[in-house]
Amino acid sequence: MASIEFVQVTQSFDKNVIIPNLNLTIEDGKFTVLVGPSGCGKTTLLRMIAGLDKQTSGEIRIGGTDVTRVAPGQRGVAMVFQNYAIYPTMSVRENIEFGLKNNKVAKEERTRLVESISETVGLRPFLDRKPSTLSGGQRQRVALARAMVKKPAVFLMDEPLSNLDAKLRVQMRIELIELHRKLGSTFVYVTHDQVEAMSMADKIVLMNHGQIQQEAAPEVIYRQPSNLFAAQFIGVPPMNIGDLGADGVRFGFRPEGAELSTDAADAHYSVRGTIATREMLGSETIYQVRSGPHAFMIKCTEDRFSVDQDVYVSVSDSNLYFFGADEGRIDRGDARFGGYLQALRGRRHG
Repeated sequence: MASIEFVQVTQSFDKNVIIPNLNLTIEDGKFTVLVGPSGCGKTTLLRMIAGLDKQTSGEIRIGGTDVTRVAPGQRGVAMVFQNYAIYPTMSVRENIEFGLKNNKVAKEERTRLVESISETVGLRPFLDRKPSTLSGGQRQRVALARAMVKKPAVFLMDEPLSNLDAKLRVQMRIELIELHRKLGSTFVYVTHDQVEAMSMADKIVLMNHGQIQQEAAPEVIYRQPSNLFAAQFIGVPPMNIGDLGADGVRFGFRPEGAELSTDAADAHYSVRGTIATREMLGSETIYQVRSGPHAFMIKCTEDRFSVDQDVYVSVSDSNLYFFGADEGRIDRGDARFGGYLQALRGRRHG
């Protein structure tokens, strides 16, 4: 059992509060991704789990046990850092077995563990090579193998793919997902890249200013963002937002939730604009359409329009969202929702 619980945890340095009274449960065996902008507190949470930083107040429990006074090496966790933290003068084998040697594991058992785990991560042919001769992805696998050899209940990963190029990041994401399935351990992964979060997580914990904005499966956060921050942080491009002009309410729709046409469509919300930019990405094209004070990003599967062309942006009522003055999402079951829909319809072709 390796669930992780934060119980009324605060973290502050002098008078600077980083984490204010946080409660969070990370489920045993799940791939949980902590995501948010730089400085939101996600790495602080990871370091507190590892025991590298101590909380100011509250409890952190691993497997139901309060680990506040437990040394980092005794917590049953292993951490993989952004910069790999592998030893350049040691071979791959020596890097992987370094912790085992320190723990005085017998040589025969060390050899068995190193070869078994290097096979799992695809490093068997490179065991006698130095890290300087390896690619970025291979060095990342060395760091993973060194963590795995400890057989931890919890893997902690702090932006481990950020130093890799785009193509290799995609490959390593797939490998990490497969590794998690093989091991069945608890993975806690920190990133500022919401694409990584969406593609890898069983559950996303979205943070901002040290507070949890939403905690849910990727598809739930995408389709049912709890507030304006979640709506605009998750999604590429992010959700389009406009002012309704009533009660401080704003409306929104996803870039793929709208249609572009040269003629006004019979949709709940339809507005005329001009294409300002066009990004042709192969299977889809993303247009920026300017309409009065608004600039909407529209994602299309067909590449039919050009810059400076006049078009209509049309959105059905099923693809519209509303956010109150407090920035919380207004649910469709809310009595106000229908009124805001009607108010937006009255602005058709504006």
